[in-house]
Amino acid sequence: MARSSEKRSATRSLTALIAIIIGLLAIAAGLAQWGGGQYTPRLGLDLEGGTEIVLEPVLVGNTTVTAGQINQAVDIIRQRIDANGVSEAEISTLGGRNIDIAIPGTPTAEQLDAIRKPSQLRFRAVFVQTANIPTAAPAPTPAPSATGTATPSGTSSATATGAPSGTPSASKTAANAPVPSALRAATSSPTTSASGSTATGGATGTATSTPTAPAEQAPPSNPEDEKTVAAETSQSLVALGWDKAKADAAAATVAKQFVALNCSVPGTLDKIVDDPALPMATCSDDQTSKFVLGPVEIDGSEISDASSGFQAGPNGQPTSIVEVRLSFNSAGAKKFAQVTQRLYALQSQPPRDQFAVVLDKAVITAPRAQAVITNGQASITGSFTVDSAKQLAQQLKFGALPLSFKLQTQDDITPQLGQEQLTLGLLAGLIGLILVVIYSLFQYRALAFVTVLSLVVAAVLTYLAVTVLGTTHGFRLTMAGVTGLIVAIGVTADSFIVYFERIRDEVREGRPLVAAVETGWKRAKRTIIAADAVNFIAAVVLYLLASANVRGFAFTLGLTTIIDLLVVMLFTHPMVQLLARTEFFGNGHRWSGLDPVRLGAKVSPRYRGAGQFGTGPRTASRSASRSAAASRLGSAEGRGQA
Repeated sequence: MARSSEKRSATRSLTALIAIIIGLLAIAAGLAQWGGGQYTPRLGLDLEGGTEIVLEPVLVGNTTVTAGQINQAVDIIRQRIDANGVSEAEISTLGGRNIDIAIPGTPTAEQLDAIRKPSQLRFRAVFVQTANIPTAAPAPTPAPSATGTATPSGTSSATATGAPSGTPSASKTAANAPVPSALRAATSSPTTSASGSTATGGATGTATSTPTAPAEQAPPSNPEDEKTVAAETSQSLVALGWDKAKADAAAATVAKQFVALNCSVPGTLDKIVDDPALPMATCSDDQTSKFVLGPVEIDGSEISDASSGFQAGPNGQPTSIVEVRLSFNSAGAKKFAQVTQRLYALQSQPPRDQFAVVLDKAVITAPRAQAVITNGQASITGSFTVDSAKQLAQQLKFGALPLSFKLQTQDDITPQLGQEQLTLGLLAGLIGLILVVIYSLFQYRALAFVTVLSLVVAAVLTYLAVTVLGTTHGFRLTMAGVTGLIVAIGVTADSFIVYFERIRDEVREGRPLVAAVETGWKRAKRTIIAADAVNFIAAVVLYLLASANVRGFAFTLGLTTIIDLLVVMLFTHPMVQLLARTEFFGNGHRWSGLDPVRLGAKVSPRYRGAGQFGTGPRTASRSASRSAAASRLGSAEGRGQA
């Protein structure tokens, strides 16, 4: 019964391995057909070539660039690139001023923007807001409304009312904040978005009751009138504690900028001066609205974490709305609570109850404060795709660049090593593989075929894993990575040697082969797992502390270590279990590699049956033992008759 159970266990393990291989094959084929992938691993900069871009800092006025700012920018850019996978990019400085970036393959315009954008996220109060209409034909701000549906450029998870841009509301809706379930249960369902206008986004915190629409208030008779804008701005600055004379001077300047602002003109944002200590006139990211905003009250540096995903609905199920989730540090959470408390008291004075989220001078959302948010959690929704939300979350997580950069040059670069070096590297791996096979044949004879088949299975799994990761995580194989794969041959062979030698030790002790396999596996498994764990920990440490090419080596080493463990557990041991029950291996054939006589097994008198004793080790299978006993019994009967 025990032997039958062991055989079933071996069969299940082999079936599981086949399922894993088929699954990886299906994923690789699906990605190649419909996911923009390919059937071969992606190659790195040194083997395939790529694109070299040079970024030049944009300086305003008499400002200068320091070495510290450039080094900080290099670190942030490297983190942004590495966040998309082990892309093996090379980043350096030129003349202490420019940044040189070499990226494998051909990056898209969106990828280049994600690399060079400053990603300066700032939170400012809204003083004035209107639609982006030419000053020759001003239009009054329509009264707030809580009906209708937002256009695709923005959505909200709670009631959104107000100005022409249809800015959504900010509420403490539990549906999109990581809060306890009790708070979630206390939250009412969100209502519709802003009426018939372009929404720029929404922000949410923790649970609260459903907000109500603020009382309507007549807007200024002419929001484009410079004096009206200046008066509203000055009033808001004084409410923040500014001196009246200083507030009037700053308001007059920003009002002039606001009236002259035309968001439809390309390059408008580039001309805007973003001084965190002063109010500013700017545009929404979709160019449909323009704003007068107050000084910066919360900076992006006070964000402790950022992530992206689909916003959760009232029942906890994901919706189709893409959001960027923010977590503030303790200082930022305290400021955020104070701001939302102040703005919440201004619900009757729109748009002064709005809090604009400004990314690189553009307003990406301007939600209304419908509650006081005290837990430091917020969510931004807007005209995001899954990819753009992911990029923004990464940029916010790693921090803003200390400078703005413009693209100076972009050139294609040829492979540094190329096909010849790749061929030589693969040849070196092949030579190493052949040497391992020759050693195995010499040392383990027929058992070496288990080694060869195990290496083939490991190679197939590695190839499929590297191919799939190239599409899903941007992994690219460089010469350093190829080196890691070559080293993996030795790691895998080492596991086989440990296992086979344990089996041989048990055979030398006089155990039958089936028992020797099970006992040897129990002892070898601990050693194999410990060795692979050490290799994996070393690979992880190397990956975390290194960058560029060294990370590629560490990644492939860690990947192949995991694959080695899978192969030994799901293929090598089950195969040996099944082979031990065959006549060739079970009877200890001289070419099996498990011949007890050749291994010098211990001999002791053993009962063979029919009153016969022998001194040979118990290596034969049951059928062979029974046949020998029957033969001896027949001979004895013949002698008795004679």
